[in-house]
Amino acid sequence: MGIGALFLTSISTGIITQEELGWVTRNQLDFSRCELATALKLGQLIDSGQLQLGSRP
Repeated sequence: MGIGALFLTSISTGIITQEELGWVTRNQLDFSRCELATALKLGQLIDSGQLQLGSRP
C-alpha cells in the first residue's frame, strides 16, 4: 500500500492502524515531496482528532 491509498482509506474510515502508522514512519525517508506532504496531513488529522488510532474490522 502506498501513502496515497493509506491516506484515502484512513480518511474514509476515520481510523489509522498502529501498523500503518509504523509503516509511514519506517518509510518516510523514501517519500517524495508530495508523499511527505500527505504524511504530514495524516499527522495533522491525528493531532486534530479527525483520525483515530485503532483497528478496522
